[in-house]
Amino acid sequence: MTDTVLYDYWRSSASYRVRIALNLAGIAYETVVIDLLKSQHSGSDHRARNPQGLVPALQIDGQMLTQSLAIVEYIHETRATGLLPGDALERARVRSLSHIIAMEIHPVCNLSVVSDVMARTGGGDTVRSEWMQHYIRKGLLAFEERLGDGHSGTFCHGDAPTMADLCLVPQIYNANRWGADIADLDRVNAVVENCAGLDAFAAAHPDATGPPA
Repeated sequence: MTDTVLYDYWRSSASYRVRIALNLAGIAYETVVIDLLKSQHSGSDHRARNPQGLVPALQIDGQMLTQSLAIVEYIHETRATGLLPGDALERARVRSLSHIIAMEIHPVCNLSVVSDVMARTGGGDTVRSEWMQHYIRKGLLAFEERLGDGHSGTFCHGDAPTMADLCLVPQIYNANRWGADIADLDRVNAVVENCAGLDAFAAAHPDATGPPA
């Protein structure tokens, strides 16, 4: 048994980031599925863990943590994972890349937000897909350009995974899911391919965790 518990949903990109971080840090954890399609995130039990009613929530070291990037930084700071560089300017770059996805793409492509927009505007499935494709590609184009600033390597920053890779890989999963055109993003696709070769990333993939039973 472990005292580390991840309250998780298989297709949540925020949860996906944390799964990768836990795997890279070698932290054994138990998974408790919060089925978003059954609105389990809105129930009183989960809101007691996270008043926002979001996943992930991580029980670790006797505490309940929320917000994926805060969780990733906690794992880095307490387990010395290398997910953030030691140099302040390099940390700023990694955070900047991470925020392109987590704070720019993710909020406008969150399913609850998009569903609300569709309901208010009368948009249907085609409009929803076009919305996702537009904003995902727009953000990833900026990410691709930033990767060309001379500080990338095998991964987003240098030759070891950082928090930026933990954000990028789940976003590419979403891009493929929604049919966003990303074939021309050579730097992005090369980094994602390198990440896919690491067990920590492969084990965190939604296909490896699977939908709720």
